[in-house]
Amino acid sequence: MTTKRIKLCELAVGDLAEVCTLLNRRAIRRRLQDLGLVEDTVVECIGKSPGGGMSAYLIRGAVIALRDEDAALVLVTPQETGGAQWD
Repeated sequence: MTTKRIKLCELAVGDLAEVCTLLNRRAIRRRLQDLGLVEDTVVECIGKSPGGGMSAYLIRGAVIALRDEDAALVLVTPQETGGAQWD
């Protein structure tokens, strides 16, 4: 069975996903890890900016806003259920 992976920025508001991997760009990779985006962490998209380009995510109980270009570096596996998840 193949697990579907998408970029974090592709999540819709209310969608949950589990972090699989971070794509390689050293400085931003370390920053994303510092924000809690590490393997097996559950993330929920809780908002998108009206003009596009930024989204807000619930990560380990904290709300973090990321530019779509940075969120595109995070590969996630979508989860089946919605609602806030605390890691």
